[in-house]
Amino acid sequence: MRMTSKHALIAATALATTIGIGGSASAEGEWWPVKVYDASSGENVEVEYSPVEKAAAPHNICVLFPHMKDSFWVAVAYGIVEEAERQNVNMTLFEAGGYENLPRQISQFDDCMAGGYDAIVIGAISEAGLALKFEEAIAAGIPVISTVNPVADAETTAKMFVEFDVMGEQTGSYLVEHLAGAEANVVNFPGPAGSGWAELFNDGFKRAIEGVDNVTLLDEKFGDSGVSVQLQLIQDALQAYPEMNVIWGTAPTAEAGIAAVAEVGREGEIMIMSSYENQAMLDALNRGDILGFATQYPVLEGRVAIDMAVRALEGAPLMTFVKPIPDMIAAGTVDQIDMSQVLAPADWTPVYSVTAE
Repeated sequence: MRMTSKHALIAATALATTIGIGGSASAEGEWWPVKVYDASSGENVEVEYSPVEKAAAPHNICVLFPHMKDSFWVAVAYGIVEEAERQNVNMTLFEAGGYENLPRQISQFDDCMAGGYDAIVIGAISEAGLALKFEEAIAAGIPVISTVNPVADAETTAKMFVEFDVMGEQTGSYLVEHLAGAEANVVNFPGPAGSGWAELFNDGFKRAIEGVDNVTLLDEKFGDSGVSVQLQLIQDALQAYPEMNVIWGTAPTAEAGIAAVAEVGREGEIMIMSSYENQAMLDALNRGDILGFATQYPVLEGRVAIDMAVRALEGAPLMTFVKPIPDMIAAGTVDQIDMSQVLAPADWTPVYSVTAE
């Protein structure tokens, strides 16, 4: 198995990250400190992140998500809500309904600016599509905190996102190791083109299988990360590539893939792997329906985003670029991961607003 220096770094820190996240809380309900990379300087520096004790005022924070179609974004929302309640700030969350709805998210951003909100937290549908809006808000004195989705060049007050190519590389390397030399014919379903994260996941996966003689990449099919869209893409691929025996892609891809493979009676013949996490992936892993998935700790990303907003508003010390340290979750590692930083509780119902006491 070929391992790049970046992948080696993640592998070396994975266990330490897991221990840091799973065992460092000093009191019930405390989620900190957690190990992250502070990339504010342009270099990844491993540090322990802790939030402020409590906001000094009941700030009004506007939160914008691409959608709430799956439990990944529900997990981020859970982190947002939990930290807003803990810090006693007001929070209102809007979702655009899908990655195809950039104009709606732009309109929602305008509403946040006009609505008297003190800060905006956003999972951006498109960096290019929102860059000018970010500049407008910051120029107006409204901090912009970008979370989850990558923002490489657009101006932000602070941002937090994982190195998605590392997550893609983790899953690709795990696949190569799992195959143990067996032949694999793969079709990739990275997610929505133009989102940034989909391309990065895909690049990392391809880096992991580059030069591996027993792995062939047949095709790459981009599309919205809703289950229905992914199901159609997979059904088309099953017809176009009867030799396909690996489905790799988003969590909704894997969810749709399980159903599609069952429909054609090829369970046990086609391996399925997700590039990231949601509740369906954990359930599928426990059932043995997928090989595994990578995690960027989305609950943590939501919590840190709110803390970043509070810090920006109150002039507290602020890391302007934080990266979660991802981990690979598979049958042999799932028991080592603190899932409270990965997924919302199964019985949690999404909340779209928090009112400070």
